[in-house]
Amino acid sequence: MKPATLRAELRSDQSQTMRNRRTIATLALGAAVPLGYIALWQMGVVRRIADPDLPLLDAEKVNGSDQAYARFDVPDAFLGVASLAATATLAATGGTRRSPLLAMAMAMAAKIGFDAANAAKLTVDQWTKYRAFCMWCLLSAGATFAMVPLALHEVKQALRMLRGSPLAQSRSGR
Repeated sequence: MKPATLRAELRSDQSQTMRNRRTIATLALGAAVPLGYIALWQMGVVRRIADPDLPLLDAEKVNGSDQAYARFDVPDAFLGVASLAATATLAATGGTRRSPLLAMAMAMAAKIGFDAANAAKLTVDQWTKYRAFCMWCLLSAGATFAMVPLALHEVKQALRMLRGSPLAQSRSGR
C-alpha cells in the first residue's frame, strides 16, 4: 500500500471497523500510561506512587513485590508497556483493506485476548497474594478489557467480508 493511501485511510476512513481500530489503539496506549508511571517507580525515577488513601489500595506493595521483578530481569510494568505498544501497533497496521484481512484481525484479537487474560490474572494476584490492589494497574486492566469486544467485532467483520468476496463465492460454488 502506498504511504499516501495508508495515511488517508487511517486518518479519514469513518467505517465502523476503522473507528474500532482507532479506539483499540487509544485504549492500548491509554492502558500503557499508568503502567509507564509504575515503571518509573520500579526503576527508582519516581520515589512514591500516588495512591488515594483508601482501604485495599497499596500500589507500592503490589508493584514492589518479587513477582513484579521476576520475569526476564526487568520490572513487569516495562513488559506491560511494551506489550500494549505492540497491541496498538497491530491496530494501526494496514488500511481499510488489510491483507491478509482475517489473519490481521485474528492476530490483533489474539493479542488483545492475551492482554486481557494477563490483566485478569494480575488483578486476581493482587488480591490473592497481596490483599491489596494497585489503582494504576486497575485503570490499565479496565482499558485492556474494553478492547475485547472491539477486537471481536473486527474478526466478525473480516469473516463477513471474506464470505462476501468473489474468491469465497467461487470456492463455495455460488
